[in-house]
Order: sequence, then structure tokens, then C-alpha cells
Amino acid sequence: MPVDEHIPVTEETRKGLHELKEPGQTYDDLLKELAQQRRRRDLERRFQELEDADRDGLASLSDV
Repeated sequence: MPVDEHIPVTEETRKGLHELKEPGQTYDDLLKELAQQRRRRDLERRFQELEDADRDGLASLSDV
């Protein structure tokens, strides 16, 4: 359900968002897409950190 809210942004930010927006795409849909991309990137980064930590904690087979 739409909420009548205003999110203050600079003119530069508004223009940048407008350039990212596909024809027919709402700003709501664009912001949802950007938020999803950010969450996905953060999750991928966290998985990479966990993989790196696991790799650092394992002994090389040549050392065994």
C-alpha cells in the first residue's frame, strides 16, 4: 500500500536516480532493486570473508 512520504535528496542524486531508472519503472521499484543489489553484495562479501577465514584456518596438505 503506497505511503505518501517524501525522501529528501539533492538535485544531483535525483538526476542520478532518474538516469538509472528504466522507462516505465517507478522510483519505488528502482529503490527496491538498488536495495536488493546492496543486500546481495553485502552477503557475497560476508561469504567471501567466511571462505577466507576457513581457508586461513586449514593446514596445507603438504604440511600434514
